[in-house]
Amino acid sequence: MAVEAELKAHVRHPDAVHERLASRAEEQVQIYRDRYFDQPTGELTAQDYEVRLRTVEDECSAKTVLTFKEPAVHTSGSKPEYETEVADGASVAALLNGLGLIERIAFSKHCRNYRFIESGYELLATLVHVPELEGTFLEVETQVGRTEDVPAGLAVVRAVLNSLCVVEDDLTTEQYTDAVAARRARTANVE
Repeated sequence: MAVEAELKAHVRHPDAVHERLASRAEEQVQIYRDRYFDQPTGELTAQDYEVRLRTVEDECSAKTVLTFKEPAVHTSGSKPEYETEVADGASVAALLNGLGLIERIAFSKHCRNYRFIESGYELLATLVHVPELEGTFLEVETQVGRTEDVPAGLAVVRAVLNSLCVVEDDLTTEQYTDAVAARRARTANVE
């Protein structure tokens, strides 16, 4: 188990943030095709658990990763997570369905990833565009070994965000799943 110490922000000036990140690390462009599973009652989501099957595609390859996240351990939304690469995403989806879980929501994230080390922490900064949502988001995360290490990890994440001119007012804890679901509901009501 690792704990993901992460902050997410709306990006006011994506080109400027992109330039600053590109000066720190090589860019890796990927598309994440995310599928979230839950019990039919929505109990896992209601208790802040996540079961996600993600296919990560780049220009040369694709891989599928199964992730289970426990409830947040910090007001930032940082969560303990368990993750493993799987050989066959369709088989894992069938397994999840067989265990009584249903696909709650699926969507794509277009990502520009930058991996670098800051203050001894391995960081991943990701510029994210979700086609169904307006704007660009920035996720900066690191992995820590224990819940009590989250504040130290988040301090490094905040320092990186500050160096990218992302301010406290830009931060958000809204999950993509909720934002996409709300957008789809609004669109359905208009039609």
